[in-house]
Amino acid sequence: MLNQIRLIVNQFFRRSSTIENEPLNKLSLIVIILIDIFILVNVFSGLDDISRWHIDPYQAYPCYSEWDNYQKDSNKDKDYEILRLSLPSNTVNPTNFRQTYQQVEIGHLGKVSQTCLTYGEYKDKINNSENQNTIKIIDRKNIEISKLEQNNQTIRSQYNSTLLEKIAGQPRNRSINQVGAEKAKEQLQQNSSKIATLKQEITNLKTELFAKPESINFFTFLKNSDKFSDIEKGHKEASFWYPSIQLAFQCLFLFPLILITLSIHNLAQRKRYGLISLMSWHLLVIFLIPLILKTFKFLQVGAIFQFLFDIISTIFGGLLFLISYAYILLIPLIGFGIIKFFQKAVFNTKIQAASRVQKSRCIKCAKKIKHHDTYCPHCGYYQYLECRNCHNFTYKHLPYCRECGHPQEGSNL
Repeated sequence: MLNQIRLIVNQFFRRSSTIENEPLNKLSLIVIILIDIFILVNVFSGLDDISRWHIDPYQAYPCYSEWDNYQKDSNKDKDYEILRLSLPSNTVNPTNFRQTYQQVEIGHLGKVSQTCLTYGEYKDKINNSENQNTIKIIDRKNIEISKLEQNNQTIRSQYNSTLLEKIAGQPRNRSINQVGAEKAKEQLQQNSSKIATLKQEITNLKTELFAKPESINFFTFLKNSDKFSDIEKGHKEASFWYPSIQLAFQCLFLFPLILITLSIHNLAQRKRYGLISLMSWHLLVIFLIPLILKTFKFLQVGAIFQFLFDIISTIFGGLLFLISYAYILLIPLIGFGIIKFFQKAVFNTKIQAASRVQKSRCIKCAKKIKHHDTYCPHCGYYQYLECRNCHNFTYKHLPYCRECGHPQEGSNL
């Protein structure tokens, strides 16, 4: 097995660095490598662009994350927090939420959820100058409360120090503390009274904000469980299929490049255009590398393994490390299946030999040879074997003798 892998690797590097079995000079090899790197970077750039052609689940359901966070939030002030999201501080260029949500459809495939567009309309109605002014007043009062609380904290931390200074008889003008011991309690009471007043004012402003018709309509819509259960279901389905959609578009980008390059490579080999054959071979490898990487990435996060993840999560609960065992088991099995497929269907020795004999080519290297050549003049490979029945020479790897028709199973390279 190791010898076969070593042989394949050696053949790959020899094929990538020779023209008609002649090695490239170092400068030419460096030029080809630089071209490979440039093309590979542009291929990945194109793949990145086309993978975003279809809008992602969060773009298709832009209101889902806000609704989901609202549902999971246990904070008693969560109504104000979600209302606050509808009132951004930028008043110079006010945000139009519906328009922002719908803009992602421009130049992309997919549609934004109509429920989320309606959600955006309700947010737009809340986002008016009067409500923005209310939010600014609340923010200023919260800042003032923070300053007062910080001031109280400083006074409390210095209180013991001021008592010691007073006991020691140190003059007040030489004290390092903000407030003397005799005034500390008074200052704390004044600050606490201001904080209580500010908090009450904030509560009143929030109550007024919640009582606005646009706020009432917004929360009525937000708490419509039927509409948002459909949003949750749609988001989960979109998240499930999105990796598969991305892989499909990436294949759509790569397959034409692979097919065109493969056609040019085969034509160059038939016509014996050495440099074109070498360049097209490099391009073919460059285009296959991203396809392999993207396929493995899909296997990690794609629909198949997401389905497996859901099953294991349901059956075994928190034992999610079993997902790693599943990957370790299934990835080699899938790789084994792919290798067997290519060995049996694509790179099958007997199929290749039959095609090459019909085209008067070497059974091993596929270079053009004359019909009576016993050895390939390009690679030195012996083309025949002795028939077990009539003992005449017949082609290697073909199923029947060309002289007597006897089966030739068991022949090998």
